Amino acid sequence: MIAITLNGESRQFPVAPTIAQLVESLDLAGKRIAIERNGEIVPRSRYPELTVSDGDALEVVVAVGGG
Repeated sequence: MIAITLNGESRQFPVAPTIAQLVESLDLAGKRIAIERNGEIVPRSRYPELTVSDGDALEVVVAVGGG
C-alpha cells in the first residue's frame, strides 16, 4: 500500500498512481488546479509521468473564478 497525505488527510492506494491518475480519481480532470508535492509545485506537463511515492504530502488547490 502507498500512503500519502492529501490536503492534510491520510489516503492509501494499492499501487502508486501518477499525478494525472490522482487528479482523475478526484474528479478534477480539466479543472484549473495547482498541485504541490512535498513543498514544490508540480508543473502540469509532468502530471502523466510523476508517480506518487509512499509518504508524499500533496496539496491540491482548485482555482475559483468570480468577480
